[in-house]
Amino acid sequence: MLVKYEPQRKSMIIGEGMFFLLIFLWGVLRLKNNFKREHKIHQQQQNFLLAITHELKSPLASVKLYIQTILKRDLDKEQQQMFLQNSLKDIERLDDLVENVLLTTKLENRSYNLPKEEFNLTEMVESIVDRLQKNSCRTQIIKPDLDADVRLVADKFAITNVVTNLIENAIKYSPPCASVFVRLKRESGKLIFSVTDHGIGIPDEEKKNIFNKFYRVGNESTRKTKGTGLGLYIVKTVLQKHNASIKVKDNTPSGSIFEVTFDNYAG
Repeated sequence: MLVKYEPQRKSMIIGEGMFFLLIFLWGVLRLKNNFKREHKIHQQQQNFLLAITHELKSPLASVKLYIQTILKRDLDKEQQQMFLQNSLKDIERLDDLVENVLLTTKLENRSYNLPKEEFNLTEMVESIVDRLQKNSCRTQIIKPDLDADVRLVADKFAITNVVTNLIENAIKYSPPCASVFVRLKRESGKLIFSVTDHGIGIPDEEKKNIFNKFYRVGNESTRKTKGTGLGLYIVKTVLQKHNASIKVKDNTPSGSIFEVTFDNYAG
């Protein structure tokens, strides 16, 4: 009898051994994947800290230089005005950066509800376009095409951030003084806001990742461009909280189109 059951016993031992070996290998694989994910997150956070340090230092250094020039040199009123305007733009850039970080912190809190109010979206977009126009270019680089008196019930601060981030990104990743088209239209019960550029574009394999926190498109020409990797994450998260959507499309022959859609728009 013992001889008869010996092969069965060996089979059971081998089977159990294989089972525990598979569990062990599965555990090792999970640990490896978790480690890789944690390492990637840590690397992204390190890159973010380096980027935000640079983003803070650069405008601060510019403002300091402008003020020192005004104090040390005998400038005429027109020159002083130019330096002060440039200083104001750098301060506004700092303000945008701080607002991005503050809004990200709020959005990370799941219990935080965006306060909503009715406001004129057309006027908001016009104001942002005016602020972001590049005075150093011969013609206006931002070309708006906006329906009049578009009203929206939303978090005004958060939507301001969305519009600013999308337009700033379009300028940032475009050649100097290249045109950026900003469009706001009511269409078939929907509200469409889009920003179109003629920049470097986004590879198809990167499109699904660009809205992730800290993510930046991985080619070398993009990495030389300033940024924290928060802008598009904020855009997507804010729009989700407003039951709105965003998609990115290729602009022919070059560049990208970011299109925001507010469904069931009744304004």
